Amino acid sequence: MNNKKEAIELNWRDYYNSRIVPPEEAVKAVQSGDRVVLGHASGEPRVVVEELVSRAGELRDVEIVHMVAMGKSLYCRREYSDSFRHNGLFIGASTKEAVAEGRADYTPCFFSEIPSLFREGVLGVDVAMIIVSPPDKDGYVSLGISVDYTLQAALSASTVIAEVNPQMPRTGGKSLLHVKDIDYFVLSVMPLYELSPSKIGEVENAIGDHIAGLIKDGDCLQLGIGAIPDAVLSFLKDKKDLGIHTEMISDGVMGLTEEGVINGMRKQLHPGKISLTFIMGSSKLYRWVDNNPLIEAYPVDYTNDPFVIAQNDNVVSINSAIAVDLLGQVASDTIGPRQFSGVGGQVDFVRGAARSRGGRSIIALPATAKKGSVSRIVVALERGQSVTTSRNDVDYVATEYGIAHLKGKTCSKRAQELINIAAPEFRGQLRRECRELYGWL
Repeated sequence: MNNKKEAIELNWRDYYNSRIVPPEEAVKAVQSGDRVVLGHASGEPRVVVEELVSRAGELRDVEIVHMVAMGKSLYCRREYSDSFRHNGLFIGASTKEAVAEGRADYTPCFFSEIPSLFREGVLGVDVAMIIVSPPDKDGYVSLGISVDYTLQAALSASTVIAEVNPQMPRTGGKSLLHVKDIDYFVLSVMPLYELSPSKIGEVENAIGDHIAGLIKDGDCLQLGIGAIPDAVLSFLKDKKDLGIHTEMISDGVMGLTEEGVINGMRKQLHPGKISLTFIMGSSKLYRWVDNNPLIEAYPVDYTNDPFVIAQNDNVVSINSAIAVDLLGQVASDTIGPRQFSGVGGQVDFVRGAARSRGGRSIIALPATAKKGSVSRIVVALERGQSVTTSRNDVDYVATEYGIAHLKGKTCSKRAQELINIAAPEFRGQLRRECRELYGWL
């Protein structure tokens, strides 16, 4: 028995060692016309992506697919437009310009459905480029901070190129991949991408304070990215037994867990655990989650499945928006017709919270934009602006002026509630425009 075990171990070690190659050799696996999927967010590889871009002169029509971009996205530069075309499942700062100018594309999708696009061949994966931890004694590497769609991209790809980085933490849950599922290994010690702390001002603090009033002891939270979710966390220090089932965490969750506010003891699904699909934050956070028994990372088609979310009671989802109209329609991913970000997991969690016993969903946004000159509570969304969360799904909307509870309200009552949380200087205009357009109020 021991000899057999030793032979198996030697087998995977031989495989692994024989597949360690320089980055320039690994990226030769990419051919013109291929679709290349990159690991998500802070799990985006650095070395092999830069090496791929260096081959621009040899390649044509390579499609590069991913969600949140944390790197420079050099493949989006104009001079590489014949070689690479980005297909964003979410738009970030480094990819916005290319999308706006028509040199890159955006594919609308719920975060929870991306793995099925890869698995079912709707978006077939030729090459997956990922970051993993070094292998354990059984030959398993961890996707650590980026399990989400990255795991399925690797499982679906014809070729998998992995940067092996000792700074990638190992996470529990379902984050493991065997070395034999990977074709090439590139050794790297580059720092993982970090998410800078959000700038929290008076407006964000006011919104966070309002939202904290809706959160009860024992609630199970989902928090999106940005200053408002971070501000909410700062107002929860007096709560007890909070749980986390979310798509992502950042540093604020680490702090509340260490203080004992978050312990997950009242969760029905994965009690005592922080359930997530990816992590974005500081290097301190990445070290904290490494082999932390509290952390369980799962694929996004599990964490973000509304029917999985609803297995926990008292789910509270908190997400941001760009604008909300008086019907309750939420625009979170476009500014007018311009693509700004993506749908992500907002709708997944709004619907999961709706199915959860005692669940609530909250859409949060500052009341104004452009230094107070524009109201973000509007009579109607701009021409060409897409609806992220429908008026049929919306529950609570919060600004620094208060909270509007829209679920179960008539159109005229929800319009009045939304006007009441708009900036005071815009309320009169909103009432007049509402009467002109709808005949209410």
